[in-house]
Amino acid sequence: MFTPINPATGEAGEPIPEMEEGDIGFALDRAATAWRSWRVSDMKTRTDLLAAIADRFEAEADHLAEICTGEMGKPIAAARAEAVKCASAFRYYAEHGPALLEPGEVKTASGRAETHWLPLGPVLAVMPWNFPYWQVVRFLAPTIMAGNVGLLKHASLTQGCAAIIQQLVSGAGAPDGLFQNLPIKSDKVSAIIADDRVAAVTLTGSEGAGVKVAEAAGRALKKVVLELGGSDPFIVMPSADLETAANTAVKARIQNAGQSCICAKRMIVHADVHDEFLDRFNAGMKAVKIGDPMEEATEMGPLSSVEQRDTVLDQVAEAQDQGATLLFGGEKIDRPGAWMTPGVLTDVDPESHFAKEEIFGPVAMVFKAKDIDDAIALANDTPFGLGSSVWTRDDGEIARFTRDIAAGMTAVNAMLASTAEAPFGGIKKSGHGRELGPWGLHEFMNLKAVMRAD
Repeated sequence: MFTPINPATGEAGEPIPEMEEGDIGFALDRAATAWRSWRVSDMKTRTDLLAAIADRFEAEADHLAEICTGEMGKPIAAARAEAVKCASAFRYYAEHGPALLEPGEVKTASGRAETHWLPLGPVLAVMPWNFPYWQVVRFLAPTIMAGNVGLLKHASLTQGCAAIIQQLVSGAGAPDGLFQNLPIKSDKVSAIIADDRVAAVTLTGSEGAGVKVAEAAGRALKKVVLELGGSDPFIVMPSADLETAANTAVKARIQNAGQSCICAKRMIVHADVHDEFLDRFNAGMKAVKIGDPMEEATEMGPLSSVEQRDTVLDQVAEAQDQGATLLFGGEKIDRPGAWMTPGVLTDVDPESHFAKEEIFGPVAMVFKAKDIDDAIALANDTPFGLGSSVWTRDDGEIARFTRDIAAGMTAVNAMLASTAEAPFGGIKKSGHGRELGPWGLHEFMNLKAVMRAD
C-alpha cells in the first residue's frame, strides 16, 4: 500500500493499493498489444491525440495543482504553472513531430541510403516526486509522437499525480494500453526492465537509482536514458547586474523548496563583487515568504517529506562539522510537517566531501573565486554535470564558460529552466541521454538505414 502524507500538515490520506503481480503482467500484455497498432498509426492520429491531451492538462490545471500540492508540498501557484507547462510539451510535439520524423536521404558509394525513424516499443519511465507532472510529460509526449507506448512507475509520494495523468490521457481518447500507470514499488522495476515486452527505460532520480536501473538495462541490453542529480554552479562575475543576479539566485535556490536537479546549489562569486552579492543574496533568502502551500502568495512551502527535510538538516550539520559557517537559517521549523527555513553556508572547504554533494533542499553554499579560471575550476570540481548559470556581460567570458564548464546545460544571465524545444540532460554522474526537443523524440527510436541501388 501507498499511504500519502501531506507534508504541510503531517496528516495521512487514503491508502492507495499497490498493483498485484498478475496485474503487472496483464499491463505489459496490454502495452505490447497497443504498440502493435500504435506503431503504424498515421501522423494526424498522433498529433490530434497530443493536442487533445494538452487541452485536458490546461482545463484541469487547478485540480492537478491541488493534488500535487497535497502530495508533495509544492506551492499551489507553482503546481498550477507546472500543469500548464505540460501542455506546451504536448503542443510542441503535435506541431513539430511530423517534420522531425520525416525520412532522410544520403548518397553512398554504391547508390543512396534512406534514413527512417521507427518506434522501438513500450518504454518504461521511472519518475520522481519533485515535478510529478512535468517529469512524466517530458517522456510521455515524445513517446506518443514516436509511435511508442508508455509505462509509468511513479514515486511513492505522488501516486495521486500518477493516477490523474493516466485519467487525462485516457479521457483525451488514447487507445487502450497506450499509457499505463503502474502503482508499484522499486523492487519490481528490474523484472519489468528485463521483460521482453519492454523495449527501453528512462529514469529521472538519484544517482543510486540510476545505477540500479542502468545495471538492469545493461543486463537486458536495452536503451536507457538517465537524468540524475546535479550540484549546479551559479557563477557571478564583476560585470554582472548584481541586483538581478542576486534576486534570481534566490529564486533558483528556493524554487520547489530547493528540490530540483537544476536548482542553483553552489554560488561561485568573483572576489571583486563577492561581498556585495552575498549581502543582496542573504537579504533575499531571509525575505522568502514561507507558508501554507495552498496560498497563492507562498513562495516556499514544506519539503516533500519529513525524511527529506531531515536529510537536508543532517547535511547542514555535516557541513558545519567540516568547518563551514551557517550564516543563518537551515533549521527545522517546529510545527507538524516537513518544514525548514532557507539557509546560507559560507567558508565551505572546496576539498571537503560536503562541497561536492548535492543539497536537495533550500540551503545554498557560497564560494569566492579569484578569477574566471578559479570559478571554472570550482564549478567543475564535482562528480555532477547537469546544469549551470553564469552571470557576465563579457562575451569572452561567456565563450569560456560555454566551452569549459562541464555540464549538459548553461544559462547565461538567466535562471536555468527546461523547455519543450531545447535538449535537457547532463554528463558525468548526472546521467546520459537527452530529453525534449528533437533529441528527446529520437532517443527511443530506431534510425534505420535502407540502402538503395536505384
